[in-house]
Amino acid sequence: MLTMDREAAALVLVDYQGRLMPAIHGHAEVLAWALRLADIALALEVPVIGTEQNPARLGPNDEQLRSRCATTLAKSHFDACRDGLVDALQALPRRPRQVVVAGCEAHVCLLQTTLGLMRAGFDAWVVEPACGSRAAADKALAMARLARAGAHIVSVEMVAFEWLEHHEHPAFRRVLPGLKSRPDIG
Repeated sequence: MLTMDREAAALVLVDYQGRLMPAIHGHAEVLAWALRLADIALALEVPVIGTEQNPARLGPNDEQLRSRCATTLAKSHFDACRDGLVDALQALPRRPRQVVVAGCEAHVCLLQTTLGLMRAGFDAWVVEPACGSRAAADKALAMARLARAGAHIVSVEMVAFEWLEHHEHPAFRRVLPGLKSRPDIG
């Protein structure tokens, strides 16, 4: 599939956990992009699922982000598919064929989860600005590897405008203000 289709999509937000985020390179901007992405998904009725890696040790996801998720899956594997993510996606009222993914750490949990989704038969779209790693070089390597593996590396605007399809979409006016400026990270 060459374009994103909101009717066939779900959004998965991987491990934006309170104890992890301060160590992520550019963490405030990464989280701000993830929140914007989640808001777009919600405005367009695209289901949002979160994951948390070992929440007993790393704590829950950022509360603002967690509140935007219909469900949050606790996991012990780096690949969330090994802890029920595929089942959670298949249990949605409208089974997605495409999964838009963003998260931390890009070179570990995001990478392995995306590869797991692709092995399970989903088309994967990775939203680069909403992904992070402790080291920028690790994030860059993850994006390159995911692209070579067949994942589509995209921006938040690419997701929004492909999901909207045209300016007459009923949610266009709600989504547009969030696309006109960079996220507020101050």
